[in-house]
Amino acid sequence: MKYSQDDGRQGVSAWNDPRWRALFFQAVLVLVAGVLVYDLAVNTARNLANRNIASGWDFLTRNSGFDVVFSLIAYSSESNYGRALLVGFLNTLLVSAMGIVLATVLGFAVGVMRLSRNWLAARAASIFVEFLRNTPLLLQLFIWYALVLKPLPDARNAIRIWDIGALSNKGLTLPMPIFGPGAWMALLGLGLAAAGSLIIHRWARKRQAETGERFASGLVALALVIALPVLFFAIAGWPVTFDYPVMGSFSFRGGATLVPEFMALLLALSVYTAAFIAEAVRAGIQAIPRGQSEAAHALGLAPGPIMRLVILPQALRVIIPPLTSQYLNLTKNSSLAVAIGYPDLVAMGGTTLNQTGQAVEIVLVWMTVYLTLSLMTSAFMNWFNRRVRLVER
Repeated sequence: MKYSQDDGRQGVSAWNDPRWRALFFQAVLVLVAGVLVYDLAVNTARNLANRNIASGWDFLTRNSGFDVVFSLIAYSSESNYGRALLVGFLNTLLVSAMGIVLATVLGFAVGVMRLSRNWLAARAASIFVEFLRNTPLLLQLFIWYALVLKPLPDARNAIRIWDIGALSNKGLTLPMPIFGPGAWMALLGLGLAAAGSLIIHRWARKRQAETGERFASGLVALALVIALPVLFFAIAGWPVTFDYPVMGSFSFRGGATLVPEFMALLLALSVYTAAFIAEAVRAGIQAIPRGQSEAAHALGLAPGPIMRLVILPQALRVIIPPLTSQYLNLTKNSSLAVAIGYPDLVAMGGTTLNQTGQAVEIVLVWMTVYLTLSLMTSAFMNWFNRRVRLVER
């Protein structure tokens, strides 16, 4: 006699059914979360009303009344709070992006050095990692700012850099490029170079899969990225001039200055994060069986190509997940900028909060910006991880 699938469920209560039991607990969890959110919103509104604090976003249009030491866009004390928060956001984005690039380059170099057969290089890399990884980032930030950059000579006695720039306790002063009409053609050339590099890379991979012969697509891409923008710039008539810094009465006039606050934060974040990235790189390389390098050596490859073509491509699947975490940590650690006066998002938001009392709105801005940056970084690294992972046949 045959039984249907539902015959065995007859006489069984809904509570004993795993599906209904799971739905019940999920519904209870959602209900509890909703009650907590509602209670939080009611208490917040009541507390704001008791303290006569008006909620809303109207404060963004009021004049800020304070200046900043560093800004990527035009800003003065006459600007509104909305522009002040935008200045902080752009400053956070700048130091985070540059820190990620510098930390990655330095971290990979130190990670490879730790596995070097050169005793001096390996010991130096080990000292770098152990010292920086086991001291607080805030302490390193104070060291870079107060002990390295601020004691530099004043502007009159600045350290000259090839007669075009200067390094002093005011920061690093360099010529400022001024782009004229037609400069957009360089961006067009860069876009065409990127598209051409992608096409050549895909063609080179297909060619290697079919014939086994490698094509120097990386060098060709580098040549395109350099040559095409320069060519389009030349066609446009070189529409760029430079504003060189000139020594004034007390400081430099003209040019662009990277203030010590920015330089200290960038160096501290980059060096500190590089120590953790170096360990992730070392772990990824050591995860590859020695037989891989021995086989490549038996084929006649030199140590450099073995590391670049055999070991690192396989090690990336181990390196990328912890690398993503370090990128997220670097972005969030940039909020320590408030300790040395660098006007990042937290510092600008804190000043705005102190002057307006709009605590809920400012905290919401902080949470939204850092959450968005973290999610975007994670999404990109997850995509990159899928691109480089090994796919078994």
